[in-house]
Amino acid sequence: MKRGSPRHDVGTVSVAPKGDGLQRIFDVAIAAPVLVLALPFAAAAAVGVRLTSPGPILFRAERAGVDGVPFTMFKIRTMHVGSERGSAITAPDDPRIFGFGRFLRASRIDELPQLVNILMGDMSLVGPRPEDPRIVAEHFDARMRETLKVRPGITSPGTLLCFRRFREAVQGGDASASYASGILREKVDADLAYIARRNLLTDIGIMCQTVAAVAARAVRTPGKE
Repeated sequence: MKRGSPRHDVGTVSVAPKGDGLQRIFDVAIAAPVLVLALPFAAAAAVGVRLTSPGPILFRAERAGVDGVPFTMFKIRTMHVGSERGSAITAPDDPRIFGFGRFLRASRIDELPQLVNILMGDMSLVGPRPEDPRIVAEHFDARMRETLKVRPGITSPGTLLCFRRFREAVQGGDASASYASGILREKVDADLAYIARRNLLTDIGIMCQTVAAVAARAVRTPGKE
C-alpha cells in the first residue's frame, strides 16, 4: 500500500500533530536504543513464526494515523495468512491466531516492529492506539475524531484500559460490533483526557504502567492472550 493514500473516508481533521517538538525528540531518543536492545527478541520471534506458521514474518496493518490518513503499522505476524480479510478486531480467543502467535501477543513482543514506525514519524511511544480505518469510518463521531489530531502511539491510557478489560468487553461472534458497542467509547474518552493534559512526565508514567501491566500478565498467564 502506498503511504498516504487513504482507502476509507474517516472524517479527517486538518491540524498538525500536537506536541511535535520535544515529544518527537523524546520518541526518537527512546525508540532508537530500545530497538537495538530488542533486536535479539525480535530475531527469536521471527524464527518462532517461521517454524510454526507458513508465510511472512511481518504483518503490515493499515491503521488511521494523523488526520485520519492511513499508514502501514508493522507487527510480527501472529495470525494465519489471509486473516486480515476477516474482522477488524481480534477477539481474545480468535481462531485466526496460531499457537506461537498467542505467546507473542500476550508478551507484546509482536509490537516491537512499531519502534520502526516511531523512527519513521508515523507513531509516538505514547498516544491513542491507532484504529483500523474501518472502525474509524463506521464508529467514530466528531468528538472521537479529536484523537486523530495527535500521532497514534504504542500505548496510552485507553490502551491500558483495553489491556485490562478487553477480554470481558469483547464477547460474541462479531468482535468488531462488540468492541464498538462495548469498550471503544470508554477507551477514546480515556485518551481524550490524556491528550488534554499530556506532557513528558505523564508519558513516562504511562510507559512505566504499560511495562508493569505486561510483566504482570506474563507472570500470571504465561502463553495466553
